[in-house]
Amino acid sequence: MAAIETNGLTKVFGDSVVAVEDLDLEVEQGEVYGFLGHNGAGKSTTIDILLDFLHPTDGSASVLGHDTREESLAIRERVGVLPEGAKLYDRLTGREHIEFAMEIKGVDGDPDDIFERVGLDRDDADRTVGEYSKGMCQRLGLGMALVGDPDLLILDEPSSGLDPTGMSEMRDLIREEADDGTAVFFSSHLLTEVEAVCDRIGILSDGKLVAQDSIEVLRERFGGEATIEVTVDAVPDDGFDLETVDGVLGSTVDPEEDTVVVECEDSTVRGDVVQRVGEAATIIDIVSEEASLESMFEEYVRNGTGEELAGGDLDSESADGSTKSEESASSNGSETEVAR
Repeated sequence: MAAIETNGLTKVFGDSVVAVEDLDLEVEQGEVYGFLGHNGAGKSTTIDILLDFLHPTDGSASVLGHDTREESLAIRERVGVLPEGAKLYDRLTGREHIEFAMEIKGVDGDPDDIFERVGLDRDDADRTVGEYSKGMCQRLGLGMALVGDPDLLILDEPSSGLDPTGMSEMRDLIREEADDGTAVFFSSHLLTEVEAVCDRIGILSDGKLVAQDSIEVLRERFGGEATIEVTVDAVPDDGFDLETVDGVLGSTVDPEEDTVVVECEDSTVRGDVVQRVGEAATIIDIVSEEASLESMFEEYVRNGTGEELAGGDLDSESADGSTKSEESASSNGSETEVAR
């Protein structure tokens, strides 16, 4: 049974604003799935449909085997949600937030166990949230999402406000959850974070899924410029004649370091480069640099829409300009700010 499955999912606002179009998506149990897209791509609209905060115009969606329209309460009992921009209650303590989330979910448990998992101590638990830093609030929000040991976690910008240590701890926790069989549906604009933690990614552009697979497979399909640095025993006086190799964009030779750095049209050219260098000198070491996830993302968006990506930032607003629906709070007990 898939954790998330959509078939032909479509959402149109008004007469003409297509937020999500014919979306076929499948996320397996125990998988960390990165959901990427620029501002207005339709990511938050998709999440709101999965949680039955919005109804699709066409198509269907199921979460953990439950139809989102007919069995939304059953879904919310088994899903933990960390919405982006969630506002907590300043006058309540962290412990009261966790206890409230437990009450909403109808589960028992020790709040201290949750605090330990997300890197907050008992003193933090008994402080009012108004005294928390942004990073502490984010940790508490994640803790609320973990209440009830959910089968699916939906995390929107989970590392927002965290320092590098907190981000690393967040990634470790996500992987632990996946290793225990929990599916994680993960939205982030930090592409390096996505690359570090996700098993597969889906790239959404103008409401359409333009690419979906592991990062390795997508990078292989994309190609993209690649750089290779080869260290040799000694650079020959007449060089390597690399410019005659098909797909080589340029090369820089450093005789003092006995290295040659070669820019290639895509990663498939590197084998020919190594062969040519090996014909002229003894190879000591090879360092290869793949195309960045950011460049791959932009290229898939371009190919999917026929247009350049407008702006460099990834965001998580839906096509109607909103972040999460205010009702998102019901799944983990917090107020959620709505931007219209």
